[in-house]
Amino acid sequence: MKFHSLTKMLTVGLIAVMTAALLVGCGSESSQKKFLNIATGGTAGTYYPIGGAMAEILNKEIPGMNASAQSTGATVANINMLKDNSVDLAIVQNDITYYAVNGTEMFQDKKVDNIRGIASLYPETCQFVTLDKSGIKSIKELKGKRVAVGAAGSGAEANARQILEAYGITYNDIDVQYLSFAEGASALKDGNVDAAFLTAGYPTSSVQDIASQNKVRLLPIDADKAEALIAKYPFYTKTTIPAGTYAGFD
Repeated sequence: MKFHSLTKMLTVGLIAVMTAALLVGCGSESSQKKFLNIATGGTAGTYYPIGGAMAEILNKEIPGMNASAQSTGATVANINMLKDNSVDLAIVQNDITYYAVNGTEMFQDKKVDNIRGIASLYPETCQFVTLDKSGIKSIKELKGKRVAVGAAGSGAEANARQILEAYGITYNDIDVQYLSFAEGASALKDGNVDAAFLTAGYPTSSVQDIASQNKVRLLPIDADKAEALIAKYPFYTKTTIPAGTYAGFD
């Protein structure tokens, strides 16, 4: 069967501080070393391998380039590191970048207006994952359950909160667990949570890891709830995860 979910238009982008420059060592132009630090995300997500591949290409194609990918707490942390000039480029969720530029959500009264987009990379999909044996078949059934919603203050956590709210569910209605992709996957496999949420391009390594040992179920987002979310948050759009994306997912 096909699984209907939400994705975010131009979700993942590459941004930089407008005034950031490459750090250049001493010497002639031909011997100058260019240092470039790319902020990515956790090693269980999609950002880290993409950042690594970008660094590899830059090092191969640009003489004197010394680019490296840094594992981080992902979008929110990346934007703060850009603000502090501790990284040069960052892979981010565009919705969270919108919050930063406008000083809303987790960036309330902490506007970051000196960042600029360079490129859109790929759409990310919001995924509520549970084990088939849990018997949970709908997001509305998460009330009273142990749910990993992402790291506290992360972009994924904001998405989880918004989607749950569309179903009339607040964090007071669930046993909320602030766990990263990798932590949530581990907790789900060990039976310490009933469902885990992630925002990432599919197939996602943390979900593949779960599905390699367990039959998994992705909880669909009902059409009316999707429409309500899109009306309130225009960066969402509908998507379908094909059957066979994950082992054990029909």
